[in-house]
Amino acid sequence: MLAERFVQVDGLKTRYLEEGTGREVILLHGASLGSSADVWERNLAPLASHSLRAIAFDQPGFGLTDNPKDYSVAYRRRFIIQFMDAMGIKKASLVGHSQAGAMAVGLAFDHTDRISKVVALATGSLLPPLPAAGKQGPGEGEEGGSSEPTVENTRALLEHNLFNHSLITPEALEKRHRMSVGKNFQAFQERNKAPRGGGKEAVPVWERLHQLPVPLLMIYGKQDRGSAAARAALLKERFPTLNMHLLDRCKHLAQWDAAAEFERLTTDFFSS
Repeated sequence: MLAERFVQVDGLKTRYLEEGTGREVILLHGASLGSSADVWERNLAPLASHSLRAIAFDQPGFGLTDNPKDYSVAYRRRFIIQFMDAMGIKKASLVGHSQAGAMAVGLAFDHTDRISKVVALATGSLLPPLPAAGKQGPGEGEEGGSSEPTVENTRALLEHNLFNHSLITPEALEKRHRMSVGKNFQAFQERNKAPRGGGKEAVPVWERLHQLPVPLLMIYGKQDRGSAAARAALLKERFPTLNMHLLDRCKHLAQWDAAAEFERLTTDFFSS
């Protein structure tokens, strides 16, 4: 039975959704305006049916979790381990959507003792650039306007990220819009001012993925933004042993567009 609960993490009241018992899997939402644990709501029960304890939490500054003082990606990455500590979880697998996929990979490199496996879902920052390609629209976590969105703005953003627009039900639209305004819009503005990282890395993360010390599954939608399918093909050509899957009729919210295939791939991966 899906449960909504709250826990104190680093002084922040943190909301999470949980279903099932067994090996812990923590699902991490992306950073675009309106993102929250609710993007995983339809996936939690199918994952839980495979003897998994599926947990999705609102990251600091998202959903119903308090806004933090530190809006950097580095803080939200550290917060994942702090959340695990608060929940009494010694080791878990991570599923990271969009920007959170790179956060999960980073934790697997730095905290191998705490991370069992990683699924990176629609994470463009883990893919190589196309030859002579320019910037492909907004980056991960940058999607959103300069003013608080209207309901129609929220609908347009969902349509941009979904292949199947029929999934945008009145309930889904209302919830996404509610998570896009007020304190969450203020947090979005602060994140855009925060440092994006520690500068250009000597070796990009995508060139080190084959060295990740834990098993990695990568999933992308064929119709996702930023030429994701072509870039994923480049990565697979460079590192043929990577566990990579491209899903057809699927854009950025792959866990919605291709829910059944996403759940099959992840549960097979976690049970292998």
